[in-house]
Amino acid sequence: MTVDARSAWPKLRVADWTGTRDTLHMWTQVVGKMRLAHAPLVNHWWQVTLYVTPRGLSTSTIPYGTGAFEIEFDFIDHQLGIRTSEGTVRRLELEPKSVARFYDEVVRALHELGVDTPIQPWPNEVEQAIPFAEDTVHASYDPRAAHLFWRQLLQANRVLGQFRARFVGKVSPVHFFWGAMDLACTRFSGRPAPTHPGGAPHCGDWVMVEGYSRELSSCGFWPGGEEGAFYSYAYPEPDGFRDHPVRVPGAFYSEQNGQFLLPYEAVRTADDPDRLLTDFLQSTYEAAAEHGGWNRAELEDDPHRWDRPHG
Repeated sequence: MTVDARSAWPKLRVADWTGTRDTLHMWTQVVGKMRLAHAPLVNHWWQVTLYVTPRGLSTSTIPYGTGAFEIEFDFIDHQLGIRTSEGTVRRLELEPKSVARFYDEVVRALHELGVDTPIQPWPNEVEQAIPFAEDTVHASYDPRAAHLFWRQLLQANRVLGQFRARFVGKVSPVHFFWGAMDLACTRFSGRPAPTHPGGAPHCGDWVMVEGYSRELSSCGFWPGGEEGAFYSYAYPEPDGFRDHPVRVPGAFYSEQNGQFLLPYEAVRTADDPDRLLTDFLQSTYEAAAEHGGWNRAELEDDPHRWDRPHG
């Protein structure tokens, strides 16, 4: 299966799908909290995330009793699929509907499958935290926009995954955090970090303390700006980080956001999108590692070291 490198990166203006984006954000919070309710804690909340799949976004396997279940957003057939290890399945249509209705349908479907889901029924990391059962404000769903967003995530996931392969120290999966609606991958130096001050809206400071308990360099993709943006930041930010030369067309350090940004459209319209994005990820990581004094010789390796014929 071969797709032209540039056509694989779809155009999707945020202004054209803001309603759908904001509704989908709330829907992913509902589903993500189902995983949070049952998965055992993994450092930095890695157990709560969603993952890009060949059809959309999935919780992956969630343990429940002696069995398991999975919830997947399918952005090809536009359904929410719920599957259990007992072989039972429920499917809900992804269509224009309020968060309140979506929440009720998901809870009822899980109940029918014998899955009890006690969650905090309101969103986190958003300024306006309307309880799910009362949210009739967010009720948009444009299937074309949702499909294009998934295709953006598919490309971002692929390149971030290739970039991740260069690091042999502690590194997160490439995963989707439903709190901020971003696809992220985080590298760690191996050293503890100062206590994070918190401050995220409708989110306990203790959540950020766990998330940022170790020195890190994080990168990812977020559907904001004109067409979305790739980002890279360090915690704690070392002296010299923001002034490090990142010679990638379109990239800049945002004082407002405290991170390097690269507009999605700069990648989409590049002659070689993969290379441009990889150069951004590598150079901004180097800004964190060099100015932070990371032991790069122990933390990095050639991902192609076993490509040669052997046997």
